[in-house]
Amino acid sequence: MDVGQIAGLIAAIAFAILAGFLIYPLIRLGKLFDQLAQTIKQAGDHVVPTLDESTSTVTQLNQTLTDVNRISAAASTTAGNVGALTDLYGSMLGKPVIKVAAFLYALRKTISSFLSGGRNSAESKPSTAPNTTAQKANDGQGNEGRTR
Repeated sequence: MDVGQIAGLIAAIAFAILAGFLIYPLIRLGKLFDQLAQTIKQAGDHVVPTLDESTSTVTQLNQTLTDVNRISAAASTTAGNVGALTDLYGSMLGKPVIKVAAFLYALRKTISSFLSGGRNSAESKPSTAPNTTAQKANDGQGNEGRTR
C-alpha cells in the first residue's frame, strides 16, 4: 500500500463515521415528519365537524336576524301608524276644543262685564302712561340711566 491508498482508506473511514453521525438526526427528522403528518390528519378530522357546526350556527343566526328585521319593520310601521293617529286626533279634537275654550272664555268675560255694568273693565286695565316724576340723567361718572 502506498501513501495514496492509505489516504483514500482514511478518507473512506472518515466518510463512514460522518455518515454514521448524520444518520441519527435524519432518523429523528423522519419521526418528526411522521408526527407532523399525524397531527395534521387529526386536525383535519376535527376541522370538518367544526365547520359543519359553524355553518349550522350561522344559518340559525341568519334566521334570528331575519326575525329581528321582521319585528323591527313591524315596530316601525306601528310607530308610523301611531304618529298618524295622533295627528288625526289632534286635528279632529284639538282645534274644536281650542275654539270651544276661547268661546267660553269670551262668554264668561262678556257676562261678567255685563253684570258688573262695565265698571271692572276700566279699573282692571293697568296704566300705560310713562312716569314723569323720575328723571334720568348722565352725571358723567358712569351712572348713566339711574334715577335721582
